[in-house]
Amino acid sequence: MSSVASVHSLWTVAAGAPGKIPAPHIEYAQLSPTLIVLGAAVIGIVIEAFVPRRHRYYSQLLLALVALAAAFAAVIGLAAGGFGSSKAQIAAMGALAVDGPALFLQGTILLVSLVAVFTFAERRLDPAAHGNRVDSFAAQPAAVPGGAAEQAAVKAGFTTTEVFPIALFAVGGMLVFPAANDLLTLFIALEVFSLPLYILCALARRQRLLSQEAAVKYFLLGAFSSAFLLFGVALLYGYAGTVTYAGIAEVISDGAKQIDPALAGTMGNDALLLIGAALVLMGLLFKVGAVPFHMWTPDVYQGAPTPVTGFMAAATKVAAFGALLRLLYVVLPGMRWDWQPVMWAVAIITMLGGAIVAITQTDIKRLLAYSSIAHAGFILAGVIATSEEGISSVLFYLGAYSFVTLGAFAVVTLVRDAGGEATQLSKWAGLGRRSPLVAAVFAVFLLAFAGIPLTSGFAGKFAVFKAAAQSGAGWLVVVGVLSSAIAAFFYIRVIVLMFFHEPKADGPTVAVPSPLTTTAIAIGVAVTLVLGLAPQYFLDLAGQAGVFVR
Repeated sequence: MSSVASVHSLWTVAAGAPGKIPAPHIEYAQLSPTLIVLGAAVIGIVIEAFVPRRHRYYSQLLLALVALAAAFAAVIGLAAGGFGSSKAQIAAMGALAVDGPALFLQGTILLVSLVAVFTFAERRLDPAAHGNRVDSFAAQPAAVPGGAAEQAAVKAGFTTTEVFPIALFAVGGMLVFPAANDLLTLFIALEVFSLPLYILCALARRQRLLSQEAAVKYFLLGAFSSAFLLFGVALLYGYAGTVTYAGIAEVISDGAKQIDPALAGTMGNDALLLIGAALVLMGLLFKVGAVPFHMWTPDVYQGAPTPVTGFMAAATKVAAFGALLRLLYVVLPGMRWDWQPVMWAVAIITMLGGAIVAITQTDIKRLLAYSSIAHAGFILAGVIATSEEGISSVLFYLGAYSFVTLGAFAVVTLVRDAGGEATQLSKWAGLGRRSPLVAAVFAVFLLAFAGIPLTSGFAGKFAVFKAAAQSGAGWLVVVGVLSSAIAAFFYIRVIVLMFFHEPKADGPTVAVPSPLTTTAIAIGVAVTLVLGLAPQYFLDLAGQAGVFVR
């Protein structure tokens, strides 16, 4: 009875002492880009529940475009207000950083997502089904592929409008990921953008089983990588007694001085630090698609609906490299001699592995998947530079690469035969004779991937290789140039196939897209050429954004 009374007295004491539990101080203005996107995603879910089916498509498309544009405007406003430089700060009780790299990467993710939404909304490529225009997504994703429920949904002309709020949730997680300033926020952001992507991968209208297989593979391997990351977070917490980036960095640099005497027996153990850092890096390298954590990439890129593949290939890389940069430059600069040799090895096998295996591919989406693995290796060369030039070159490369990727996958959606998209490379023979404009645009993207001068790919590769060479990683640059030469072979091979081979009589046709996909491809070409012909302004912009707040 006395124990009950004592507990009750504790309650009354706690209740009688207002102000003892401090309310969190949240800087809503600095977090506005993320809040706008997540708010719009929640409104999108409400639209799915309450708006009649015939009005949902336009409501969701308008909401997604307005939200992404407003969030981008908020990023520009923060950058103009000095939050990328002089006013850079840690916000949301230490959970998020608002600084140059975070704002640059968030702006890139939002622009890429805005263009990706155009490809999601395309409804003119497939022939109309039962008098209704259809998109790339399953009529009723919950139905068994080929079953009666799916056939009824196709006959009724259903389209899957919930892809828009799902994509917005993914974008919200991606915005937090490169700005995360403690390990728990990093993990939550990873899950927030990964789970919607697993769902989006399973929603293809054609080849439903291949699409679902891709989603299951991505989910299972993604769960492994999340587990590695979380276990690494636990070990780093055991080492430093904190999950904040600054706290861990302080314990690494000052060692015993920073350790609480009460915890001195368990903290500061270097084995915890090394294993924990390795596991967290593994989780991030999986998202980047670096060898040997790349096994999911070709299968998922091939099986997912092509608009989702383009969105995922572009935006996820930007978010994951942003998080990787912040971890290495803010948390682990004191361990540079430990992680640099490992990252050297990962970069070399990623560049060579992606380029060599791509040569053997016969499917255009798998070829672009291995190409993206090789590009992850090139970007890692800039990450390894550990200098301000390294950061700014990686930021520039990510911006350039993401638009080329989106444009290339948007072109892939146009080349079709009776079974949907014709992704077999042999079917692309003679495409330049049938549709010179589409083949020429795809050739521009392939030349940018190959790093040919006057394209954004050349400017990006030159920037990361120069940063790596200046920091003493000359041999890495030699391997990078060799890998680029190998990669150029298979890009040029596709161009030769399109322009110098006779078209087959039963070859695919090129669908005429609506203004949505046309705009997405035009933006991709424009960015590729502008960043190739006049890169200096954007390199300077990335240079100004290249300092992390600590």
